[in-house]
Amino acid sequence: MSEILTAPLVVEFPFTRSLGPVQSAFLTGLRERVVLGVRTTDGRVLVPPVEYDPYTADEIRELVEVGATGAVTTWAWNPAPRPRQPLTTPFAWVLVTLDGADTALLHALDAPGPDAVRTGMRVRVRWAAERTGAITDIACFEPYEGGEAGPATPHTGVFADPVTGITTPARLDYTYAPGRAQSRHLAALARHTTVGERCPECRRVYVPPRGACPTCGVATGEQVEVGPRGTVTTYCIVNIKARNAAIDVPYVYAHIALDGADLALHGRIAGIPCDEVRMGLRVEPVWTEGARHPDHYRPTGEPDAAYDTYKELL
Repeated sequence: MSEILTAPLVVEFPFTRSLGPVQSAFLTGLRERVVLGVRTTDGRVLVPPVEYDPYTADEIRELVEVGATGAVTTWAWNPAPRPRQPLTTPFAWVLVTLDGADTALLHALDAPGPDAVRTGMRVRVRWAAERTGAITDIACFEPYEGGEAGPATPHTGVFADPVTGITTPARLDYTYAPGRAQSRHLAALARHTTVGERCPECRRVYVPPRGACPTCGVATGEQVEVGPRGTVTTYCIVNIKARNAAIDVPYVYAHIALDGADLALHGRIAGIPCDEVRMGLRVEPVWTEGARHPDHYRPTGEPDAAYDTYKELL
């Protein structure tokens, strides 16, 4: 196959977590233009704060306020900011030890160029105009010519309307190149057929193929058409609807051993009530127009497969 397949892919999801008393105080403090750290049993001040001492694993709750100024401990220049990064113009990623703290905080430094950045330079927080209780309440750091602030001072960590939870969007943009084996597999799917590859040593047929046998570690090259029918080896009933998914819950997702394959692939089961899906159920693919993979699998009406015929594929 001469065509090299590539495709842009995006993995994106919201990560939601609740906050304990330490993280809640830290983020709420940022909203109020206060930077809080936590003091360990041996007197070190950690910023950003954590609930447990990284050396002793002791629970630590003694909150202290540190300065909004500090010194750069190390840095790296970012000449081409990506979307959603703190600044739209070139900037430096910096680790800043704030006055009164013993650990460094990672953030962005707004500087005219890499020649303007150096280890040890003094910087201060530039607060965001609108603050909600997130690390982005620090818009960035900026150069500062003033002196050091005093030592860390005790703080109750008590604020009105504290932040108790956060939702952080996670996103990964990348270009996927499937390689020789999967390119052949995808080309076959476009023809509504399923192709795997056979290992020259153990003679197992793997679908989808990876170009090498996971058991023997040798290259695979012999193409084998499998299916289209197969057997449900195991399954689960999905009751939680994924965001932006067009499929209504509940639905069944299953591992399906296609006839002639020695590895089960996964697919959705439809055309049968969820509580009637079972191990050994014989199924066949249902294709939609223009699709490059089956939309779902449905029962064939055949008798269930005997357990011994698929027990090695569980």
